[in-house]
Amino acid sequence: MKFHAFIDGAARGNPGPAGAGVFVPASEAGPTEEYFEALGRATNNVAEYSALLLALARASERGASDVSIASDSLLLVQQMLGAYRVKAPHLQPLFAEALRLAKSFRRFQIAHVPRERNKEADRLANLGADLSERRLAAATSPPRP
Repeated sequence: MKFHAFIDGAARGNPGPAGAGVFVPASEAGPTEEYFEALGRATNNVAEYSALLLALARASERGASDVSIASDSLLLVQQMLGAYRVKAPHLQPLFAEALRLAKSFRRFQIAHVPRERNKEADRLANLGADLSERRLAAATSPPRP
């Protein structure tokens, strides 16, 4: 079964309130699907990897064997393709997990797309960042009498 998704991560402040978004367009395999996750306080690169991991988990849950991912993060795409090394220690475990999951599919592809073609995933990532912002604000506000 084929699985195609657009992914994006967002962080306000880098690090700051962050979110991950995954947009799966309608296909023969099923209707449009939208996922987002609040990540708390994180960097943009952590948010991008979190979006990839979320997409790969959904693909696995659906029993996909042929996975195609589109991202507007050139860094993430080039790292996943092996063209760039992952130097940041905090990204190495996320990268390793993404590679492990990617190798579990019969076929895995990842491609860079311009930001204009990734608007739905961006919208979802921002919903996750909004939720993180609200949760972080609630955690730091003084208790009410």
